Amino acid sequence: MPARRPRVAVVGGGIGGLATAVGLRQQDVDVTVHEQAEDTTGRGAGIALGANGHRALRALGVATRLDGSAVAPLRAEFRHWRTGRTLAAHALAGTYAQRFGAPFLTVERAALQRALLAELGPGPLRRGARCTAVEQTGHGVVLRFEDGTETEADAAVGADGIHSAVRHSLFGPDRAVFSGTSGYRALVPLERLRGRPELREDVLWLWLGPGRHVIAYPVAGGTLLNFLAVVPDRDWTVESWSTEGTTGELLGHFEGWHPFVTDVLAAADRPGRWALYDREPLRHWTRGRVTLLGDAAHAMLPHHGQGANQCLEDAVVLARLLGGASAGRGVVEALRRYEVERRPRTRLLQAGSRRNAGCFQAPDGPEADARDARLAGLPEDLAWIHGHDALAALGTAPPATSPPTPAAVGRRAPQAPEFGGPAAPHAPGPEGSAAPDAPGTGGATAPEPTLS
Repeated sequence: MPARRPRVAVVGGGIGGLATAVGLRQQDVDVTVHEQAEDTTGRGAGIALGANGHRALRALGVATRLDGSAVAPLRAEFRHWRTGRTLAAHALAGTYAQRFGAPFLTVERAALQRALLAELGPGPLRRGARCTAVEQTGHGVVLRFEDGTETEADAAVGADGIHSAVRHSLFGPDRAVFSGTSGYRALVPLERLRGRPELREDVLWLWLGPGRHVIAYPVAGGTLLNFLAVVPDRDWTVESWSTEGTTGELLGHFEGWHPFVTDVLAAADRPGRWALYDREPLRHWTRGRVTLLGDAAHAMLPHHGQGANQCLEDAVVLARLLGGASAGRGVVEALRRYEVERRPRTRLLQAGSRRNAGCFQAPDGPEADARDARLAGLPEDLAWIHGHDALAALGTAPPATSPPTPAAVGRRAPQAPEFGGPAAPHAPGPEGSAAPDAPGTGGATAPEPTLS
């Protein structure tokens, strides 16, 4: 008699949770997504999809659903904050795809979530279901919800963001780590910026300055410009997608910057503002039949542009492993192997994201000059990130009892975070996030703006 396939409960209907459910459905696994919000289309922000993330979307059959809304930037340009001098430029069209096996795309977060929802279909999604606790029994797991209901499954996946109730059930309370910075974000209609010659082509812009940086790129078929402006702010600790700043205060942080930057920022009506947090890497993501995914497992700052990409990598690996598991001990082994495969790589990316903040915001002078020299070698330095194929790498991770090594995380993985710079100051703070838990995101990750 063939072994019964597992029933899987996914907590969180953001990018990672939906992608996991799509992957499981592909393999005829019974899966239900429990999302706390009624609206699962997310809030406005942009995401940069590297080749590694795009490969995962192709494996899920979702990539073509982004045709017409995704933008393929021609290049990434690093510019000096005041003069506009080009510090480095790297092609993203053609040569990038040839090197890494997939294109680099920029998309609206909501568009990606709609694409995943369309692929999944409405059946497996339960809206308005806030999970408060997960308990393991002798033969499965029980999920309890705020409305007093509960459900059983053979395995549970916590894709419920940095404030994860599933993580709390597994490992108890912990503290978010405050970066001492806040981010302003907005989607600006490009028609408001028609006079800017820089916007005649689709480009990923990175404007680097002392203590601040701005990243901008087109989304929505080239009709909107997404930006993220990161500023020092140790007093602002609010991390909510619904919190708004003012255009005036935003511009005040960028006095003296190049007119392109100030014109873009001035075109925003009501920029969102949130404090930037991450968490220290967890020693484990998994206990028995319960595991974590995305921000719940490895929340990272947005300075590597890999939050959503890592969610997608997690999702395809976990779905592949659970798809081949039986409902019994096979689930436990699949979740154990998933952690072994994914944890070393995401730990490096968490550390690198912290370091990139200091690198992007180096003061003018020798420190910035050294950074600018390193920018020339960026494609080679980032090959281990963008060239990674999460499914092809299955089976190359070390045994669970072995310490993580660079060989476990893909091509040319560095011993230290690859783009260098001193680590940005971090301090334990109130509960917070790399990006706030937006309604309808299930706690999905922050806007992912950078090349790295």
